[in-house]
Amino acid sequence: MTRLWRRELWRLAALVLAGGLVGWPFSTIGAGVAVALACYLGYQLLQLHALQQWLTHHPHDEPPSASGLWGELFDRLYRYQKGQRITQRRLRDTLRRIQESSEAMRDSVVMLDRHGDMEWWNSAAERMLGLQPAHDRGQHITNLLRDPRFVDYLHARDYREPLTLSSPIDEQMILQFQITLYGDDERLLMARDITRLHRLEQMRRDFVANVSHELRTPLTVLAGYLETYGDMADQLPPRLGRGIAQMQSQTMRMQNLVNDLLLLSRLEIDQGGQDDTRLDPATLLEAVRRDAEALSTGRHHLEVAIEDPRGLLGSEKELHSAVSNLAFNAVRYAGEGSRIVLRWRAWGEGACLEVEDDGEGIDPLHIPRLTERFYRVDKGRSTATGGTGLGLAIVKHVLLRHDARLAIDSRPGEGATFRCLFPAARLVDGQPQPASQRA
Repeated sequence: MTRLWRRELWRLAALVLAGGLVGWPFSTIGAGVAVALACYLGYQLLQLHALQQWLTHHPHDEPPSASGLWGELFDRLYRYQKGQRITQRRLRDTLRRIQESSEAMRDSVVMLDRHGDMEWWNSAAERMLGLQPAHDRGQHITNLLRDPRFVDYLHARDYREPLTLSSPIDEQMILQFQITLYGDDERLLMARDITRLHRLEQMRRDFVANVSHELRTPLTVLAGYLETYGDMADQLPPRLGRGIAQMQSQTMRMQNLVNDLLLLSRLEIDQGGQDDTRLDPATLLEAVRRDAEALSTGRHHLEVAIEDPRGLLGSEKELHSAVSNLAFNAVRYAGEGSRIVLRWRAWGEGACLEVEDDGEGIDPLHIPRLTERFYRVDKGRSTATGGTGLGLAIVKHVLLRHDARLAIDSRPGEGATFRCLFPAARLVDGQPQPASQRA
């Protein structure tokens, strides 16, 4: 390119010199130079006009023929244009394959630009969401999905968990929405029809709730008669008395199981958040400590530590049940002589309720499954302690209803810490509490 510019400058200099020489015999050197420069400018204008005509009217044709700097410029523009056409063809082919693949999917796929406007969708989206290409292309997604929960989900930009809603065109169709960020802040919206799974889950919940409810009456009758015979144990043969005592124990265990199943069913069915009141964590933990102390009968050392002055918004009954389950588990499994601490403290911008013990600990292999129904780390020991296997499942659902989550930290021989992590939105200002309250 430098060589071409040098040649162009030499050409201009030669043209100016020739014009001066032509005008010198007539004592009009300036006029000769001006004529030479005008000819040079006319040539440049002709080449510029040819460039404009080529780019405007015949961009796919061969470039105009020219020499020197203009020829190099035409050639470079043509090669760049050709490369761009190849790149565009590849992108179109890739986009076509993506669209063909999306068309083959049973799930809805909607491409949104950085503003949330709909650019493209597959036929499943037309069937599930009611999209119409003639009217909806370019519309904002919230013009179609107006549910406040979806609007909050879209703007929150936290898409780690899916959102379950009814279809905007059929309330009987249950859809699970998932958004993925890609490209220049663009979003890919996917919707899956989970109506069948939702109905099966609803049937399971109804079955568990109905069976548990139906079991309460016969168990209550059975427990009543056993209690009557238990009062007469001193008048019965020893072998029969031991049998009645075992039946009372197992009946009580079944009643606890039924009560936990009913509570878990209610937590799953109810929406929650309607009975939120301002709670004092110190009062809540002290009440739980007294209940755990009664279960422990002096075999453990229980403490309450308040390290954050803020209060908590939530259901006192549900949170008391959740923390009680954690505390009772610590009493049952930490081992005699263990130290158990019920703590309220700050955690990032939010806060957490902790139940910490220095007992035997839990193998990390079991931690991901601890909140599953009836999952037991040690089946024999868990049965002997009288647990139902539903405590941590109840804790999980209570926390979900309070926009919180459960975190478990434990190692064998190093104790265990169960943290109920609450967001800042669930906290309220309160009066400072003592730094620690000991049993």
